[in-house]
Amino acid sequence: MVFAHDTEAALVAAVELVNSAEEPDTLTEIAQLDAFFVKHVYTGAHSGDAAELAAVRALRTPLRRMLTSDRDTTVRLINETLAKHRALPQLVRHGEVDYHIHAVPAQAPLPVRIAVETAMAMIDLVRSDELSRLSLCADESCEGLVLDLSRNRSRRYCSTACGNRNAVAAYRARKK
Repeated sequence: MVFAHDTEAALVAAVELVNSAEEPDTLTEIAQLDAFFVKHVYTGAHSGDAAELAAVRALRTPLRRMLTSDRDTTVRLINETLAKHRALPQLVRHGEVDYHIHAVPAQAPLPVRIAVETAMAMIDLVRSDELSRLSLCADESCEGLVLDLSRNRSRRYCSTACGNRNAVAAYRARKK
């Protein structure tokens, strides 16, 4: 494992959230938000209503900016996010998850927790000079983000679908 569990979990969730805006949009219904909440093991407040869905969807653009900007811009966006939400990092454990960092109270709205957890995870990437682990999908027709947590830094595509589409295209090009 390259990073602490909570760092990886926050980055995976943030990349999935940002990529949900790609066509077809995969975050248009409250049930999809509920599934996202459960899949990424969020805790605390979750109203599961249209306002929360809209607020989480609205995070996609600012998180994309935070995840894809140059180092200095990323640091500015991290600091702005943490200041805006008055983040106060604390070690907590709950359920079967051992100590990890929460920087806002459990009753904070889900969009706030997502934004702050992403910012906290990005701190680790900046401090370890690992921003290159985030990139755009190598598929020219895709704008998805790639989070490469592999040891050899070989991940190039945001999804299996993009990887397969490019492999088939390369195969067909070789056969011509």
